[in-house]
Amino acid sequence: MDLHAKYPGLSDLKRRAKQRLPLFVWEYLDSATGQEATKHRNRATLDAITMMPSILHGPIDFDTSVTLFGQTHPLPFGVAPVGMSGLIWPDAERQLARVATATGIPYTLSTVASADPETVGPCVDGKGWFQLYPPKNPEIRRDLLDRARASGFRTLVMTVDVPVASRRERQTRSGLTQPPRMTPRLLAQIAMRPAWAMATLAHGRPRMPTIARYAKDKPGLPPTEHIGYLLRTSPDWDYLRWLRDAWDGPFVVKGVMDPADAPKLEQAGVDGIWISNHAGRQFDAAPGPAEVLPAMRAATGLPLIYDSGIEGGLDILRAFALGADFVMMGRAWHYALAALGLDGPGHLIDMFQKDLQANMGQLGLETLHQAASRLR
Repeated sequence: MDLHAKYPGLSDLKRRAKQRLPLFVWEYLDSATGQEATKHRNRATLDAITMMPSILHGPIDFDTSVTLFGQTHPLPFGVAPVGMSGLIWPDAERQLARVATATGIPYTLSTVASADPETVGPCVDGKGWFQLYPPKNPEIRRDLLDRARASGFRTLVMTVDVPVASRRERQTRSGLTQPPRMTPRLLAQIAMRPAWAMATLAHGRPRMPTIARYAKDKPGLPPTEHIGYLLRTSPDWDYLRWLRDAWDGPFVVKGVMDPADAPKLEQAGVDGIWISNHAGRQFDAAPGPAEVLPAMRAATGLPLIYDSGIEGGLDILRAFALGADFVMMGRAWHYALAALGLDGPGHLIDMFQKDLQANMGQLGLETLHQAASRLR
């Protein structure tokens, strides 16, 4: 099958994914918080960025490679952490880690993933990224870092934009609980999606094994909470400095939106800043990352990672034009997996690479960092 003929854009994968996922799983993946204004703002602020096409530049030898934290990646995008990926598609973590590592791009494992570092570690070839939701207990904190390091995770990502649980109303309306309880309502939704049901049955019920050794599942938690909330804390600057001292590899802080924080993060020894509003899932009055990226670039010389709302190669160029050094995506990979199974992530990479080069050609760009010269 010619996947490009049938699924030429991310919107096609998204539509197919919705057809194959039970409603409560789709709402978990696709929803944001509140009226979802921030989610829509992410898209609108990217669409507002226009760039001037270039003519008569002759053939171009495209270079889409990026060097980040001492590693050179052939493409400027990677896999962002998504909690409970295995709920969206069975064995999602290992599937995405294998494809990303084979391609030479980073894969980020969430603390609340459906697979633990020990299971995913063999798939990342010693180059994985591990995202930490900050545990309150120092012993658990140290143990998580030791496990991630021993499993081959080189870069630590501390998420700071989830001080409290958000309210994702679509998830609540779908009947989802944490951990998911197989109520008649959910079973009816599953019965309508046999491909997901059979794949999940073969792989087993998704859980959160990374933190399972520290806490048992507590039934009946709200749909936007999970057992991780029983262990975690809302971190402060002292907590951040503790992590910096405890981790001997690249250290990234994720969920930064205020440029005023950039110099303080730089002084604290952070190696990279991940600009993100959590794809609109935490706070419904946040600006789009595209709105704050230029000021963030002016505030620091640290590498800047961009996520939230990326839907194609042109969006990646927009982010680079505003000052980004790398782009991460979360939902897109899971739309691809849910739509096409094992074929999905590879197709997404090929699709984004082709779109990236097509738009670089229109702009007359040989490298990604030349994108700023074409801003209008």
